[in-house]
Amino acid sequence: MKTYLQEVLKRKDLLIYLVKSGLKAEHRNSYLGYFWWLLDPLLNVLVYYFLVVIILGRGGEGYPVFLVIGLVVWRWISTTINSSSKSILRYSSIINQIALPKSIFPLSFTITQLFNFSFGLIVIALFLVFFGVVPGWEIIYLPLLVLITLVFLLAIGLLLGYVTVFVRDIDNILSHLMRVFFYASPIIWQGGRLPPEYSWAVDFNPIAILVTSYRDILMHQTSPNFTGLFVILGISLIVGVLVLYYYSKNEHKIIKAL
Repeated sequence: MKTYLQEVLKRKDLLIYLVKSGLKAEHRNSYLGYFWWLLDPLLNVLVYYFLVVIILGRGGEGYPVFLVIGLVVWRWISTTINSSSKSILRYSSIINQIALPKSIFPLSFTITQLFNFSFGLIVIALFLVFFGVVPGWEIIYLPLLVLITLVFLLAIGLLLGYVTVFVRDIDNILSHLMRVFFYASPIIWQGGRLPPEYSWAVDFNPIAILVTSYRDILMHQTSPNFTGLFVILGISLIVGVLVLYYYSKNEHKIIKAL
């Protein structure tokens, strides 16, 4: 395990290159280029605002800020999970030619989406200013919350990146599973609107806990659910370490499967 981690660190230049190339590739042939990093989350918010407020007549006071936080955080989570799950398959040609730690590829996609999320935070800040929402001192927890979310996504990305190599159907199942999590989490609706018998979908849903925590510190001026967050962090660290150990012992199987 120690030797494997040292090998990953030796390949940090490749990791940086993959992150940079991933950022450039996203909007390489578009006219607006990197401006889409700001425009895309903004348009996403406008679409759901039109659906929920204009068509369904729901929402209420402060809903635009509620919506933008939920959608930006969800976009980071869903995009990272979907892209990192296919990361090893995407670079199969390189893997078959060069001996290197395969975990680098899920790691690179996760870090790439972290950069994209930073632009989403700019959009959130613009909404906070426009609607006059001033975060309290609890905003000091934001870096910790981002770190916990990142560890959570790294663990899932490493796990799915490996499993998808051997079970290609995971990619198809994942799209439907992410849709379930979207509607089972308070992304565009408030958690209290669920019937009491379905409250567990929010209480024990890691995505719901993360999204709600961002809202707590950015718009509600309250401390996040530290118990839920540290449970997520602890489980993510355990899963991440176990998956990395499994990578170190079984990477030769990846080459055979590709």
